[in-house]
Amino acid sequence: MRVVVQRSKEAKVTVNGEMCGMIDKGLMLLVGINHDDTEEDARFLAEKISHLRIFEDEHGKMNLSVKDVSGQILSISQFTLYGDCRKGRRPNFMNAARPEYANKIYERFNEILREQGLIVETGKFGEMMDVSFTNWGPVTLIVESPNPTL
Repeated sequence: MRVVVQRSKEAKVTVNGEMCGMIDKGLMLLVGINHDDTEEDARFLAEKISHLRIFEDEHGKMNLSVKDVSGQILSISQFTLYGDCRKGRRPNFMNAARPEYANKIYERFNEILREQGLIVETGKFGEMMDVSFTNWGPVTLIVESPNPTL
């Protein structure tokens, strides 16, 4: 499992011109699931991300988590994170999980974040989405489960 974590001042997602998710201060997540990912991977990453200290404290140091600052999360499923571009010019998506399996793991990931007291907004799985946000900092990290598959 692979997640691009971006600290955000605001973020929103629309599908067919209709807004389906919006947050204020918090994290914008692009979530990629591969065919080997399990609920344990989802739990590991949800716990890791909810406790990442990437917000500044009163001294300007990155010491606070999204939970500490009462931030929110916009979570977007993103199978293209498993696009392999090493050969040729067209990405190979063979390592991305099949949609029905990916959606199950993605939904569980979001559920675990919510169980930790976070507000989690999402897009619509498998749909074309327009995502906009203000990257705050900018701060962008890639977080992977312990045994990532390319």
